[in-house]
Amino acid sequence: MDVLGKMIKTARKERNLTHEQLGDLIAVKKEQISKLESSANSATIDNVIKVFKALKAEISFNVKIENQTLQVS
Repeated sequence: MDVLGKMIKTARKERNLTHEQLGDLIAVKKEQISKLESSANSATIDNVIKVFKALKAEISFNVKIENQTLQVS
């Protein structure tokens, strides 16, 4: 399990949600939530953002390009 998957699982458990409940919040099947948690490298950024928004968790991405940092929240 990678770091992003662990973060999703931890946030979901802190909110006392099942895979099915979280899936319902973002309109995906519970199997997709399980896949996100076990291997988030197959996830799209859009789905990752939807998951964290549904979990009411703040997420931000930092990208560094030629000594310039871009932040997306």
